[in-house]
Amino acid sequence: MSIYMILKLIGSLALLMYGMKVMSEGLQKMAGPQLRHVLGAMTTNRFTGLLTGAFVTAAVQSSTATTVMTVSFVNAGLLSLAQAISVIMGANIGTTLTAWIMSAGFNFNMGDVVYPCFILGIILIYSKSSGRKNAGDFVFGLCFLFLGLATLRSNAADLDLGHNEAVLNFFETTGQWGFLSTLLFLFLGGILTMCVQSSAAVMAITMILCSSGALPIYQGIALVMGENIGTTVTSNIAAMTGNSQARSAALAHLVFNVFGVIWVLCIFKFFVNFVCGIVGYDAELASTDIAYAQSHANLLNYVLPTFHTAFNVCNVLILIWFIKPIESFVKRVFSSNGDEDEDFRLKFITGGILSTAELSIMEARKELNHYAERTQRMFGLVQELLHTDGIKDFTKLYARIEKYEGISDNMEVEIANYLNSVSDGRLSSDTKLKIRAMLREVSEIESIGDSCYKIATSLNHKRQNQPKEDFTADQYRHMDQIMNLADESLTCMMQVLATNTERDLMASFNKENELNAFRDRLKNLNLEDIDAGKYSYQTSIYYMDIVNECEKLGDYVVNVVEARSDKKEKKQ
Repeated sequence: MSIYMILKLIGSLALLMYGMKVMSEGLQKMAGPQLRHVLGAMTTNRFTGLLTGAFVTAAVQSSTATTVMTVSFVNAGLLSLAQAISVIMGANIGTTLTAWIMSAGFNFNMGDVVYPCFILGIILIYSKSSGRKNAGDFVFGLCFLFLGLATLRSNAADLDLGHNEAVLNFFETTGQWGFLSTLLFLFLGGILTMCVQSSAAVMAITMILCSSGALPIYQGIALVMGENIGTTVTSNIAAMTGNSQARSAALAHLVFNVFGVIWVLCIFKFFVNFVCGIVGYDAELASTDIAYAQSHANLLNYVLPTFHTAFNVCNVLILIWFIKPIESFVKRVFSSNGDEDEDFRLKFITGGILSTAELSIMEARKELNHYAERTQRMFGLVQELLHTDGIKDFTKLYARIEKYEGISDNMEVEIANYLNSVSDGRLSSDTKLKIRAMLREVSEIESIGDSCYKIATSLNHKRQNQPKEDFTADQYRHMDQIMNLADESLTCMMQVLATNTERDLMASFNKENELNAFRDRLKNLNLEDIDAGKYSYQTSIYYMDIVNECEKLGDYVVNVVEARSDKKEKKQ
């Protein structure tokens, strides 16, 4: 076995994985919004959730994409964790379609249709319609997938693995270990899937090894079982950077597959023989009769996807009745304690899963809304600080506001980095415009947080530098009034972020005009009060700093509203 042949095999595998990725992304760009609507509307109970998960995963050819959408809906409160678990169970059934597609690629000569389809893909990609371009991406991905399968099969045939003594000796030796052999290949399947992060690629390798006669079917099916666990470990590692709901959903996926592997191991040979019997392949005879195994080797490309489907369907039929206990278990593992508001952690962006860029937009949108809610709560603390007496209470509340400022800065960086990572994917032009608008929103919301902190800092400086001189009653009344206007402006912004209706947009612009007018009125009144000697000039500086910062906060609110409503002008 030369190095060149090994490189050809790895290159074919890379082509296969790239084809799967492009095909999945093309489908998501064509149907992403509709699929999100389906997930939100068709999960009223465990059975509709199951069917929805299977349908969506089969449509986009990515169980990871379905999991990302499902976790987003759980975080948004649109789905309960129990409903999400049923969707994830359905995703396990839907993902079995991938194995059947690969089986078709191995059993038929796809080269006759692949190259003409490349021409169709080129025509679609260079069309002016974005929908046709997305369809072109899908066609290209499908072509690369089948081309990768064809070259993988051809290169594997050149390696002649069925007559390679080293390979045969390894499988023959390990095959004599009985149940330990099954556990070994189960472990290898999981490790390989975690390394290449593609269960489809490991499935293709397994099909080649089995159909070449090198790998006995029992060890091959053990590899497939390991793939089912390996693909969930990847998502669990990715979800560890997310919130408790994201980690719970990922853990439920792992629990589902681990349970399936355990019960299949208990009846391993019986279940494998049953699946082989469906296809018409005698596994027991093939293990002793070499001539039979060679003459029926082509059936093995049907045995593996049949097992994959039977494994997941039977597992769902068992566990669909135990969703509540699974939910209780994963909630106990990732129970959340303490005030999350006082800690920095992104709530909706689960992180790590960026291969489904189109479907990550919703997570970022929800995170932006949560960021804005935090900022409004920060302004509420500033309003409370204005009337806080006592050095100890004032210092404690000011420290909380400082902590919120640090959280605000960190959230800006994390959300912006996430959006930039998503923008590196294959995106539609409409999605690219959305990302640009969202990046502007992030920046403006962070500016709102800065304004809140500047107001708090002015109050702190006033207390430190003028401990014996307080604001007048009129100044307190005017600051309360302009802060209330600013808070109402923030409330209007939150309504725009939630609905984006024309009425809410106009309400935000009207509040900003009120803030401008009231700021101008207070500016003139301040000059009159200084001339009348009602308070010192230094006190007037702190007073007007707070008033001006409230008006600036209103400007930043309008900038957020304009970004969300796709208006181009920016308030200065």
